[in-house]
Amino acid sequence: MSDAAQKKTPLYEEHLRLGAKMIPFGDWIMPVQYSGIMDEHQAVRNHVGVFDISHMGQLVASGPVTAGWLNEMLTNNIEKLEAGAGQYTFLLNEHGGIIDDLIVYRTNPEEFLLVVNASRAEEDFAWLKEHLQDGVDLRDRSAGYGGVAIQGPRVVDLFHTLLGGNIDLPARNHIVDLETTGMPITIARTGYTGEDGVEVFFRAADATEFWNTVFDQGAPLGIKPCGLGARDTLRLEMCYPLNGSDLSPEHNPIEAGLGFFVDLKKTKFIGRQTLVQAKEDGTANRLAAFRMKSKGPPPRPHYGVWLAGERIGETTSGTLSPSLNQGIGMAYVPTQHARPGTEIEIEIRGQKFPAVIEKKPLYQKT
Repeated sequence: MSDAAQKKTPLYEEHLRLGAKMIPFGDWIMPVQYSGIMDEHQAVRNHVGVFDISHMGQLVASGPVTAGWLNEMLTNNIEKLEAGAGQYTFLLNEHGGIIDDLIVYRTNPEEFLLVVNASRAEEDFAWLKEHLQDGVDLRDRSAGYGGVAIQGPRVVDLFHTLLGGNIDLPARNHIVDLETTGMPITIARTGYTGEDGVEVFFRAADATEFWNTVFDQGAPLGIKPCGLGARDTLRLEMCYPLNGSDLSPEHNPIEAGLGFFVDLKKTKFIGRQTLVQAKEDGTANRLAAFRMKSKGPPPRPHYGVWLAGERIGETTSGTLSPSLNQGIGMAYVPTQHARPGTEIEIEIRGQKFPAVIEKKPLYQKT
């Protein structure tokens, strides 16, 4: 697909100005790296890094019956959310398969912001529209808004510089509306890296100004722009799943080891019956994390997983971990083989390399 046919975020020109290597990512053209994946990864683990997440979908649902309706559409329990709080959750099909994983924020008692995966935004919106209840207003505000994820141990220092030392960031999994240099911004204390961090949403028209303000203020803190490459290595070290790779309509949250984000006490939500069954009977496969035991080539998605001469699965994600300096990945394998300590082999370019199933997450900060 040519560049012209692809969607660009409001920060596209900034990425070019900073010399980013741009690649197609679904319908979008996005930065995969600037200074290099290893350098960007370490910036997030040790200082602070900034990712453009403007491609992600932002859907707003509002109205007096919205909480009840969303509770029937999503797996987690909306009733547990006070205004200003958010939670990770799933949108499932009728068979319990994962359409999308997302974060829903209760921005006020009768209004919710759903931040959804870029590749699923249109599908999510259509599915929610199809099941819309009277009294719920659903709109897609994605085109008018941008977003960045700012991640790393120095994120609090950065925001004290931006907002003033008397303004505190919201608590983990909470969201707040603030202002910086005259720009309204929404800050959520979440992330996809395992570090402290925030996701900040702003009007698309303010994107360039906000981006440059952040980099000007963050310069003394070792701030770096980061691309999709570092996003992938960071999230995989934490065993955070990627939709379309580790999560898909062929798999349910129980198989993916994410039952914590499913509230089966709720008597009604789409896909519930399959999950009740999966919880009671167990699942044939589980999403397991693994680490390579030797210094061979790193694993990638769709590589065969072998045990005792038999192919038992396929990798869903794989990379070289900058923090561990080892190949790591995830794969759906038969449940009886998903226990930590199980010795497996990963087939890479026709050759089998030893690996071991590990407990999640693969990386823990010392």
